Amino acid sequence: MFYRPGSDDHGLARDPFKACITPRPIGWISTVSAEGVCNLSPYSFFNAVSEDPAMVMVCVNGFEPGRTDKDTGRNIVETGEFVVNVCTWALREAMNATCAPFGDGVDEFAAVGIETAPSRLVAPPRVRMSPIALECVLDQTVKLPDTRNGGTNTIFVGRVVGIEIADDVISDGRVDIERVQPIGRLGYSLYTVARGSGVFEMRRPN
Repeated sequence: MFYRPGSDDHGLARDPFKACITPRPIGWISTVSAEGVCNLSPYSFFNAVSEDPAMVMVCVNGFEPGRTDKDTGRNIVETGEFVVNVCTWALREAMNATCAPFGDGVDEFAAVGIETAPSRLVAPPRVRMSPIALECVLDQTVKLPDTRNGGTNTIFVGRVVGIEIADDVISDGRVDIERVQPIGRLGYSLYTVARGSGVFEMRRPN
């Protein structure tokens, strides 16, 4: 089949675009407002974009400055800081609970019962039970068109200034992915987890 994104000529029940780009890592983004209210939301439009300097990006769809119903985007604009918490198999239900349509200014940590831990270099707290947290400061924003809603999708590029890694996921001098068991987003309501036969090694040719 062939179809044009943004049209409905695919003949399927739902646009398959996101199902074609998988798995997508989940950035569980914690922020804090200028008033000190914490926020925690998962984003699968997230990834690393540079190693040196270490940089990541997260895209908040439908956000543009002035909107008050997108706490993550507003908090990043106001404070210039955010934390990426790696979401794992053990945290999958808690992560999903933070997807609920909470009202503006609600602290999802408190609402869902997720324990926080202080970050070292930025104000937003991290998820205590997440084995990896990336502390980020905003480097730049990129605005993309939101044709569905007639607004803006905003990419936030963050410079990673600190990385917290739990000691128990480090083995033989490396982060042990099977101990982390990160989950990723597939299409629709499907997810995957990196463990067992889903993890394999393949070295580049010399």
